[in-house]
Amino acid sequence: MAETWRNWAGNQRARPRRILVPRSAEEVARAVVAAAGDGLRVRVAGSGHSFTGAAVTDGVLLRSEGLSRVRSLDAARGLVTVEAGCRLDTLNAYLAGHGLALANLGDITAQTAAGAIQTATHGTGRTVGGLASQVHALELVLADGSAAVCSAEREPDLFHAARVGLGALGVVTAVTFRVVPAFLLRAVERAMPLDEVLDRLDELHGGNDHFEFFWFPHTGAALTKRNNRVEGPAAPLRPLRAWFDDEFLGNSVYDLMNRLGRRVPAATPLLNRCAAGALGARDYTDASARVFTTPRRFRFVEMEYAIPRAQAAGALRAVRALVERGPYRTTMPLEVRFTPADDAWLATSHGRDTAYVAAHVYRGAPYRGYFGALEEVFTGLGGRPHWGKLHTLDAGRLRTVYPRFDDFVGLRDRLDPGRRFGNAYLERVLGS
Repeated sequence: MAETWRNWAGNQRARPRRILVPRSAEEVARAVVAAAGDGLRVRVAGSGHSFTGAAVTDGVLLRSEGLSRVRSLDAARGLVTVEAGCRLDTLNAYLAGHGLALANLGDITAQTAAGAIQTATHGTGRTVGGLASQVHALELVLADGSAAVCSAEREPDLFHAARVGLGALGVVTAVTFRVVPAFLLRAVERAMPLDEVLDRLDELHGGNDHFEFFWFPHTGAALTKRNNRVEGPAAPLRPLRAWFDDEFLGNSVYDLMNRLGRRVPAATPLLNRCAAGALGARDYTDASARVFTTPRRFRFVEMEYAIPRAQAAGALRAVRALVERGPYRTTMPLEVRFTPADDAWLATSHGRDTAYVAAHVYRGAPYRGYFGALEEVFTGLGGRPHWGKLHTLDAGRLRTVYPRFDDFVGLRDRLDPGRRFGNAYLERVLGS
C-alpha cells in the first residue's frame, strides 16, 4: 500500500507512487530522470508548512530531510550555502555560533530553506524583505536531470524567477543566503486600540525597523510589536516569564480557548475579548532570531494576501466592517506585516512596498466563507495571495497582478515543457 503524506495542518494529503529521500544533488537528478522514464511527475516536500497543495503529487515525492547540511560559510563575503532541506532553526543556530544572522525572518523556523523561499515566506521589515530577497544564489536540478547554478550575475532570468519558483522550474538542491553580523533587537509589545494603530500606521511602520500588529476580531484591540536594532546589552525575558507568556498562555491556554470557540461559536466574541484583555506589555532585548520567531504548537489553516502598503489601513477597516456585519466567528487574530518591494518575478512584494494581512482559523473550524469574504476585499485592492496559503485565484487572475507572470510561464515552458514538476496546484495558478 502506498504511503500517505500529510502537511503540517493536516488539510492536504497525497499518496505518491513512491517517496524518496535523496541525500545529494546527484541522487535528486537520478530520481528526476527515473521518474521521467516511468512517466511520473515529481514534487518536493519540505516540512509541510504550506497550506496549499503545492507539494501534493501522485507520482514521485522527494522528501528533503536528506539534504539538510550546511555546505559552506564565507564569513568575509557574508555568504552561507545550505542544502535545500536545512531547517531555518538549524541555520539560525549555526549562524549564531559564527557571530552571524539572517537580516530578517518570518515567525516560524520549522520550514526548510528551499520551501521557505519557493513560497515567498517573509517576516516584517521597513528596509529588509522576505527570505527570497536575501538569496545570493541557487542550485537546481532541471527537468532533464541537468544541474544549474544561478545568481544575479549568472543566469539572471532563472535566478529572478526561481527564487520564488513554486518548485515549477526545477528541484532546488542548495541555497546561498546573504548574512549579516549577529545583532540584537529590542522588542516592545503593547496593546493599542485598533483605531489608533490604523490612524498612526505610517508613523508606526516608518518609525521602526520591524513593525507588525495583530487584531482580534470582535474587539477593538490590537497587539503591536516594534522590533528595533540596538547595541545592547541583551536583556532577554526571564525564562519563567517567557514560558508563561509563550508556552502556557500563547499555546496551552490559547489552544483550549480555540477548542471552545470551535465547539461554541457564539462564545467567540467573549473569548476574543478575554484574549485581548490578557495581553501584557513586554519590553526585552535579545538575539534577532529569538525575537523574530514565536513557537506555534497548535494547528490551524491560514490565508494571507499581499496588498499595496498604502492600502493597509483601508483594508483593515473594510475587514472590520465585514466581520461586524457578517456571520463569521474566528478566535484567531489577523496578523499585519510589511516589507519593501522585491524584484523576484513571483515575489508577493514584486515591484511595490507591501502590507500583508494574514487570517487564521483553528483546525477543524469552518473557514471557507470567512476566507472567501476576506479574499473579495483583498483582490479588490490588487492583492496577491501567499503562494503557500489558502486562496482561490487561478492563472487568469494572477496574471493581472504580476507584471512578470508571462515571463515566468515562458521560462517554465522552456525548462519543463513536459511539466515534469507539475501538479494540480500549479495547473491552477500557472496554467497547464
